[in-house]
Amino acid sequence: MKKFWKKALVVAVSACMAASLAACGGSSSAPSGAGESSDGAIKIGGSGPLTGPAAVYGNAVKTAAEMAVEEVNAKGGVQFSLQFEDDKHDAEEAATAYGTLKDGGMQISLATVTSAPGAAVSPLYQEDQTFAITPSGSSPSVIYADGEGQTGAYGNVFQMCFSDPNQGSGSASYIAAHPDLGSKIAVIYKNDDPYSKGIFDTFKAQAAADGLEIVYEGTFKGEESDFSVQVGDAQAAGADLLFLPIYYTPASQILTQANKVGYAPVFFGVDGMDGILDLEGFDTSLAEGVYLLTPFVANAEDEQTKTFVENYKARANGEVPNQFAADAYDCIYAMAQACEAAGITADMSNADICAKMVEQFTSMTFNGLTGSDMTWNENGEVTKAPKAMIIQNGEYVPAAE
Repeated sequence: MKKFWKKALVVAVSACMAASLAACGGSSSAPSGAGESSDGAIKIGGSGPLTGPAAVYGNAVKTAAEMAVEEVNAKGGVQFSLQFEDDKHDAEEAATAYGTLKDGGMQISLATVTSAPGAAVSPLYQEDQTFAITPSGSSPSVIYADGEGQTGAYGNVFQMCFSDPNQGSGSASYIAAHPDLGSKIAVIYKNDDPYSKGIFDTFKAQAAADGLEIVYEGTFKGEESDFSVQVGDAQAAGADLLFLPIYYTPASQILTQANKVGYAPVFFGVDGMDGILDLEGFDTSLAEGVYLLTPFVANAEDEQTKTFVENYKARANGEVPNQFAADAYDCIYAMAQACEAAGITADMSNADICAKMVEQFTSMTFNGLTGSDMTWNENGEVTKAPKAMIIQNGEYVPAAE
């Protein structure tokens, strides 16, 4: 299985280092876009949905990032301050949040939590020569100007999460390697969301390469909440596995609808489904047996994970951290590693900080909660292997490798 994950999920490194450095500039005379922090702390900014249907993601990122900043500062080395704004998972709100963060003196960015807002503001990071790393904005449109992951990498916007294409191909290869999960596959995806469509496209391509049979493709757009047609069509097609490359709110509605009509395939999701167990008003028993790919499993037995989960739960009223929280935590620690290695201080311009951060991220190895020996290529893509997990007894547990 190690060979399978390596083949399915390792991101190829491309040669565009020059473009990456150009995105940040190389001169201290470039506009900084931020003033020096009065207390010597490097100012980090970020945004995510703190309200609305995707709030589980944004609040997890904010909580974990705040926790990590406090821990980093307590070590006595590089010092951070964090400003985090609510973008409501909306592109226009994200642009407004970006302006607020810029006015607040942002020097390094945690970017956005979700992909569509990230795609809207990434050009601004390039224009202002500010380094950004998103914990969970996994669409190629977050780091590539063409939105497809082919050309025009911004060069200064990086991802901590593995990208959508890898989630799609990785899911298909995992299903192919475990034929007992199902032989006839249906897919329901959101066709106006680059996150969902990007995963579906690579899933379909890899499914064909692996000899999987897709018997139904259903779509939706906007804030649709009635999935009776899509669920009925998947059931009529005889699908015994339903792949859901979508976020947890529509996934919960699909699970609810399937239960109403007695349709019980194997449900298989991706990282956007992480958080479904915390969704208010959802009968979590309907998620029993759901599979999904994620780089983080909260009940893992390693000491780093156990300590993180314990501290996070103490901070979040007993809430178990999801993979978005773990990715955000890793973002802060990766920033700290890069800043310390490069000797970055709060009196530097954004352009100088950006150039040094790009240089560090494209050459360093990082060990965190969501992976060991993580590396990044010059396009900002991370190389790390996700884990398959299954929901059992109301908890996420590792699935068979």
